[in-house]
Amino acid sequence: MRELEKLLRKISKKDQLALREEISLLVQKRHQLLNIKKLQGSDFYRSRKGNFRIIFHYDELQKVVIDAVRLKGEDIYKDFI
Repeated sequence: MRELEKLLRKISKKDQLALREEISLLVQKRHQLLNIKKLQGSDFYRSRKGNFRIIFHYDELQKVVIDAVRLKGEDIYKDFI
Protein backbone atom coordinates (compact mmCIF):
# COMPACT_ATOMS: atom_id res chain seq x y z
CA MET A 1 0.00 0.00 0.00
CA ARG A 2 3.00 2.29 -0.42
CA GLU A 3 1.33 3.66 -3.54
CA LEU A 4 -1.71 4.70 -1.50
CA GLU A 5 0.40 6.29 1.25
CA LYS A 6 2.39 8.23 -1.35
CA LEU A 7 -0.80 9.43 -3.07
CA LEU A 8 -2.37 10.50 0.22
CA ARG A 9 0.66 12.67 1.02
CA LYS A 10 0.34 14.49 -2.30
CA ILE A 11 -3.37 15.32 -2.26
CA SER A 12 -5.43 17.84 -0.31
CA LYS A 13 -6.82 17.08 3.15
CA LYS A 14 -10.33 17.17 1.68
CA ASP A 15 -9.45 14.49 -0.88
CA GLN A 16 -7.62 12.46 1.77
CA LEU A 17 -10.73 12.38 3.95
CA ALA A 18 -12.96 11.48 1.00
CA LEU A 19 -10.70 8.58 -0.02
CA ARG A 20 -10.36 7.30 3.54
CA GLU A 21 -14.15 7.37 3.91
CA GLU A 22 -14.60 5.54 0.60
CA ILE A 23 -12.09 2.85 1.59
CA SER A 24 -13.75 2.48 4.98
CA LEU A 25 -17.15 1.96 3.33
CA LEU A 26 -15.61 -0.61 0.98
CA VAL A 27 -14.08 -2.59 3.83
CA GLN A 28 -17.36 -2.44 5.76
CA LYS A 29 -19.15 -3.72 2.61
CA ARG A 30 -21.57 -0.78 2.58
CA HIS A 31 -21.62 -0.94 -1.20
CA GLN A 32 -25.09 0.56 -1.60
CA LEU A 33 -23.51 3.91 -0.69
CA LEU A 34 -20.77 3.63 -3.32
CA ASN A 35 -20.38 3.93 -7.08
CA ILE A 36 -19.04 0.45 -7.88
CA LYS A 37 -18.74 -1.34 -11.22
CA LYS A 38 -17.23 -4.70 -12.14
CA LEU A 39 -14.43 -4.40 -14.71
CA GLN A 40 -15.29 -6.30 -17.88
CA GLY A 41 -13.37 -9.50 -18.42
CA SER A 42 -11.81 -9.63 -14.95
CA ASP A 43 -12.52 -10.30 -11.29
CA PHE A 44 -11.72 -6.71 -10.36
CA TYR A 45 -14.08 -3.88 -9.42
CA ARG A 46 -13.71 -0.14 -9.30
CA SER A 47 -15.16 2.40 -6.94
CA ARG A 48 -15.28 6.01 -8.08
CA LYS A 49 -14.85 8.96 -5.74
CA GLY A 50 -14.42 12.31 -7.46
CA ASN A 51 -11.33 12.13 -9.68
CA PHE A 52 -10.07 8.98 -7.96
CA ARG A 53 -10.61 5.33 -8.81
CA ILE A 54 -10.14 2.55 -6.28
CA ILE A 55 -9.47 -0.83 -7.91
CA PHE A 56 -10.20 -3.85 -5.74
CA HIS A 57 -11.19 -7.51 -5.70
CA TYR A 58 -12.58 -10.00 -3.22
CA ASP A 59 -10.36 -12.74 -1.79
CA GLU A 60 -11.48 -16.33 -1.14
CA LEU A 61 -13.06 -15.23 2.18
CA GLN A 62 -14.97 -12.43 0.39
CA LYS A 63 -12.85 -9.73 2.03
CA VAL A 64 -12.09 -6.59 0.05
CA VAL A 65 -8.49 -6.37 -1.20
CA ILE A 66 -7.51 -2.93 -2.53
CA ASP A 67 -5.17 -3.25 -5.50
CA ALA A 68 -4.71 0.38 -6.52
CA VAL A 69 -5.89 3.94 -6.01
CA ARG A 70 -5.34 6.12 -9.06
CA LEU A 71 -6.33 9.44 -10.52
CA LYS A 72 -8.83 9.43 -13.36
CA GLY A 73 -7.17 9.31 -16.75
CA GLU A 74 -3.93 7.54 -15.76
CA ASP A 75 -4.46 4.35 -17.81
CA ILE A 76 -6.33 3.29 -14.72
CA TYR A 77 -7.46 -0.17 -15.73
CA LYS A 78 -4.69 -1.45 -18.03
CA ASP A 79 -3.13 -3.69 -15.34
CA PHE A 80 -6.47 -5.19 -14.31
CA ILE A 81 -8.18 -6.24 -17.55
